[in-house]
Amino acid sequence: MDFNQYQKEALKTDSYGGKGEITSLAFINKLLGLVGESGEVAEKFKKIYRNNNGVMSLEEKDLIIKELGDVLWYLSVISNYLEVPFSEVAKKNIEKLRDRLERNVIKSAGDTR
Repeated sequence: MDFNQYQKEALKTDSYGGKGEITSLAFINKLLGLVGESGEVAEKFKKIYRNNNGVMSLEEKDLIIKELGDVLWYLSVISNYLEVPFSEVAKKNIEKLRDRLERNVIKSAGDTR
């Protein structure tokens, strides 16, 4: 499945219909959802380090994969609210990272390196 197909399928499950301005409740809901799901991914890893000395079980790995899927869902739907194909988000990110790699600033600090 490619990014745009994923985005199309994800939008079918958006309770707000995939529409709304960035000031709308629908968009704010997605933004807060992304933060929450990202936090859940981090929380699962925290517990693996705290409880298991960093050793991950297959069950924990499966739970993390599910949470990463939730993050992916929010990213794709937010992209739609911004009227951007999800593939464009992925493409621009790879272009940015390639440029940083070519300029040897991949480990540097800051957004505009």
